Formats: sequence, structure tokens, C-alpha cells
Amino acid sequence: MSGIAEILNHWGFTVTGSDLSDSPTLNRLNSNGIKSTIGHDLDSLRKSDLVVYSAAINPNDVEMLEAKKLNIPTMERADFLGEITKTFKNTIGISGTHGKTTTTSLISVCFVEAGLDPNIQVGADLKELNGNYRTGNSDYFILEACEYVESFLKFRPKTEVILNIDNDHLDYFKNFDNIKNAFVKYTKLLPDDGLLVVNADDENCLALREFTKAQNITYGINNKEADFIAKNITFDSNGFPTFDVYYKNEFYDTISLSIRGSHNVLNALAAISVCHNYKIPKEHIKSALKKFTGASRRFEFKGKLNNTVSIFDDYAHHPTEITATANALKKIQFNESWVIFQPHTYSRTIQHLDEFAKALLPFDNIIITDIYAAREKNIYGISSKDLADKLKSIGKPVTYLSDFEEIANLVKSKVKENDVIITLGAGTVTQIGPMILK
Repeated sequence: MSGIAEILNHWGFTVTGSDLSDSPTLNRLNSNGIKSTIGHDLDSLRKSDLVVYSAAINPNDVEMLEAKKLNIPTMERADFLGEITKTFKNTIGISGTHGKTTTTSLISVCFVEAGLDPNIQVGADLKELNGNYRTGNSDYFILEACEYVESFLKFRPKTEVILNIDNDHLDYFKNFDNIKNAFVKYTKLLPDDGLLVVNADDENCLALREFTKAQNITYGINNKEADFIAKNITFDSNGFPTFDVYYKNEFYDTISLSIRGSHNVLNALAAISVCHNYKIPKEHIKSALKKFTGASRRFEFKGKLNNTVSIFDDYAHHPTEITATANALKKIQFNESWVIFQPHTYSRTIQHLDEFAKALLPFDNIIITDIYAAREKNIYGISSKDLADKLKSIGKPVTYLSDFEEIANLVKSKVKENDVIITLGAGTVTQIGPMILK
């Protein structure tokens, strides 16, 4: 919402807004001349030509009711963002079940480094942007294109990056075929002179090429037929990868990242594929990728306890993402690992219970806290204790605790020199790392 407000303000529209509580984002909006109210602002609403609302807003919200009473048009965020994408000649949409935020960030920093002055909307705060958006004066608009409730079908991209297609959001999609069909519909939005960039290691992504006449570029690690391939991947003591990139079987360059994991080698290849097509010089790509230290909540370093215990926070809330984080952690030198996992939504927990248990197995010490409900009510009769019991049934010791203070105190009392603590989940579990440090 804040990124949309900034774009409209940049274009000369008068923008006002309201939110439940204060935040650095609201302070930034206010400093840029966008009046933001804590609570409700019916006076500003009554002067509006249009009310844009996020999916979090209840239809019975007092401002929504007032807009309806006064016959002021209303539009949901994704619909309005779709209208904005139509105004740019080069909207670059990054989609896929996993890795959207990081890949959007990698492409963004390369475009900024090359001086292309892009407009950006990304799903996490970036140090490089001092927030989660950027307004520029170019015809480039780089944004995440989320598949949930098929909101990405509202967008009009010139370039699509599709990172992977996995079983998720089954509360909406019901089955995997519906997920794949959503990406087919998204691919068909591309104009004939557009660009499709797909992960060649994912057969469902590769299959999308038949649904568009747009140019396509493939990338991968395992698929040797891909256009861009990473070879000779090595990791330093911090877990940061260096690898050789080959383009159509010819050496392209050696790339070093300051973010962890083989999954981020794939994300970097996706970014390189896009940037190469947009003729960004290699030196800018190489420099930007090396300088980027990650988006917030993506294996983010939070600090050290007693100068020896490293604490990280990660957004992983799907078994595939947890496995990627666990594999990235293996590349770091440490004594024992402590994971604090908060499942995200009841539907995802019950649908992937066995997979969650399997994904958590590589961690030495496991603490599970209550499910973060997000948008859901517990109509499934599932709880985090069920996941803890599943782990115990396969012989893995696990602790279930609901109170964050208890978790912080327990971990602080048990960790030893050179241990690693990582909080996992898309909810409030991110609060525990700072609590341990305090």
C-alpha cells in the first residue's frame, strides 16, 4: 500500500491514508507529504475520488462503509496495482512459490547499480531502498507477482520470471493442478514481444514455454540444457557461494554472493538472465550481486549472544523453504543448531504436517510454538502439538512452548559456545531473536 501511495504522490496525485498503528513506513510517507492517520480519517475520505484498500480491510470498516454511503469508488490493492502496471512499458513481474522477494531484490539492485532508475515494489525491507519500494522516473517497474488468490493475473508484465511451482496455498487452490493452471494463465498474459524467464530445474516451469510466443530464457544448476548454468559452486566459511556462470555453454563470469544457500544461486541466475536481456553490463551485475546482503527476514543476521552464538531470522514457512534454509545452514561453521519454528496458517500446517516434520529433522534442537493463524480460523482441529508429536513419533526430541519469553529464556540457558539459533516462520516468531539478545 505504501509503495502505491508513493507512486501516485510522485505522479502528482493527492494521497491520504490510514492505518491501525504507527510505523517507520508511515513516518516516511508523512515526511514525503502523504498524510497518514492512525485510526480513521473520514474527512480525507470524503474528499477522495477513489478509495484503495488492502485485503486486510474488513468490508464493515467505517471508512469502507462511508465510501459506500457516499458512492465513492473502491478498489482492492491488487486490482489497482494491476492498473498501475499497465502504465509502464517494462513491468517485470517475479513470481513462483518460493524466492520471489530475494529475486525481486537482486534484479532491483542490479537495475539501480546500472543507473536505470527503476520503480520497485518488493515484499520486504531492503537497506538499499531504505524500505520496501522505490519510485523512479523510468519506464521500468520491478515487482513481486504473487500467485495467492491468483492476484498476479491482475498485472500486465512485459517480462515474467517464474522461479518454481510448488504445492502451497491449498486453502485457495485445493490441488496442485489448479496451481499449475494459475501459472499457465499468468504466462498467457505476456505479449508476443515479451520475455519469459524460467527455472530449467523445475519441469513445471519449463512446460510454461509452450503457452507463449514471447522469447524465453532458461537457467539452472542441474539441467545442462539451460541457457544460463552455474558450475563449480563453492561456499566460504560464512556459507556465501561463489560460482562460475555459463551462457549457452560459454563462460560468462564468476559471481560471488553475500547471501546463503544453493537456492540463492538459482535466484541469482534468474536475476542474471533478466539483466542480460536488458543489456545491463556484467560489471554492474557482478558488483550489485556481491554487495547485496539480503532482504529482511531472509536468513537475516540479528546479532550475537555472548559474542559467540549467532542468531538468524528467516521467513521460511513451507517445507521446501525450511529445507533450503537447513541446507544453507550446513555451509556455516557452528557447534549445534537451535531452530524455533512457528507454523503459518492452520491449513498449511495440516496439509504439510509430515513434510514439516521431515524438513525440521536436520536441526539439532527443535522448539515449536503455536500456529500463527494469519487470515484463518482453526476449522481443522490442528495445533502445533500435533507437529511436535509427529517429530517425537519418528524419534526426534522436540520442545513445544507457546510463550515467547519462556522460549527465549530456555534457549538462552541452554546454548553453548559457537551454537546457532534461527527463528523460522512468516509470523511473530521474528520477535524472539531480539528477546534472546536483550
